[in-house]
Order: sequence, then structure tokens, then C-alpha cells
Amino acid sequence: MSHSDNRYSEREVLVKTVRVGVRAFDAITQVGLTSYFRSRPEVEVVDCAALTANDVRVVQADRMSSQVVAELKQWAAEVAVPTVLVTNELQEHEVMTAVECRVVAVLSREQVSADRLVEVVRAAGSGRGALPPDLLGQLLENVRRLQRDVLSPRGLGAAGLTSREVDILRLIADGFDTAEIAEELCYSERTVKSVIYSMTNRLHLRNRPHAVAYALRAGVI
Repeated sequence: MSHSDNRYSEREVLVKTVRVGVRAFDAITQVGLTSYFRSRPEVEVVDCAALTANDVRVVQADRMSSQVVAELKQWAAEVAVPTVLVTNELQEHEVMTAVECRVVAVLSREQVSADRLVEVVRAAGSGRGALPPDLLGQLLENVRRLQRDVLSPRGLGAAGLTSREVDILRLIADGFDTAEIAEELCYSERTVKSVIYSMTNRLHLRNRPHAVAYALRAGVI
């Protein structure tokens, strides 16, 4: 094998294959996207039902209709798969809904190229997102409004946790049990248990380790 062949083989090894599920809301686009992705060595097309949180879902829809939103919400509730949305339009009030449904990238159907689509899919598979500047600005404004009008009046931070809950989670993460947390923070054990119960119930967390993992992902501990 020549030196150039070796370099080519090394480049192939370095290309990480991303598993992708395709969902288009018209049959022709479904066939076209699926066929294109199958022609790319960086992508492995799988059935959407087989997707995991490490994969990527590509959704094409002309607009965020009630059907599209319902399916996005259902998918987000089942498995948190990063989603790339290819659409003709996305209204300001729809940006937050899209993000809540695990949409990490939005591409204009009229402007996106085939190579750009694969580039964004690979980025989504690596935990990165891609929003046009105008949509990113709308999202940040929505987050600021949510913080100002909803979270702050209730004493909650951006992760939906109070400062007391964060303090307790930090100690849980450090291995403290209920009695030790109560002593450290000058609370009763009953108060500590009540705070943990309220927090896990409000945020739909299964148990203490799940709550700690949630706080770690949110970057608050």
C-alpha cells in the first residue's frame, strides 16, 4: 500500500459514523433524505424507533404544525434524541417549543446544502447545536423572559432549582446522608427530606442520584 493510501485509510478511521433516523412529513422528501444519507460514509441510517440518546434524528417539515409539535414532544418524552429540524419557517413563539423537544439545530430548507446538512448532523451527534443568529437571539430573549417572569419570582434559577435545593444536592454529591446534610445546613432531617421530595417530584426525577445527575448536567454543582 502506498503512503497516500495509508493517509486515506487514516482519514476514514477518523470519520465518526453517526447513526441517523429520518422523519419527513412528505413521502418524496423522506425517500430523498434517506437515499442521500445512505450515500454518505459519515452516516448510518437506522429506523427512528431504534434511535438512542447518542444518535441524531433529522426531521423535515414545512412548518411547526400541530402534528409536527405533537410528534416532537412524543419523541422527546420517549428518548432524548438530539434533533435537527429542516423547515421552511419557524415562528418566534415556536423556538422555545422546538428547543424543549430536543431540537438542537434548525436549518432553512431553501438555503441548506447537502454537505451542510451532514456537517450539522455530525455536530449534533457530538453534542453541538446550530441555530441561525435570529433564532438564537429569540431563544435567548425567551430564556430571559422566562427567568424574569416565571423563575425569579419563585426563587428558582435557570435549572429550575432553588438555592437551598442546590446546597442540598452539592452535599448529596459529596456523599453526605440526610442527617449530615441537616447538621451541615442547620435544617431538620424532616426539612431535608421534604426539600428533596418536592424537588424530585417537581422535576420528575426518579431518586437522589438522578437529581444529582440533573444538577451536574445543568452546571449548577
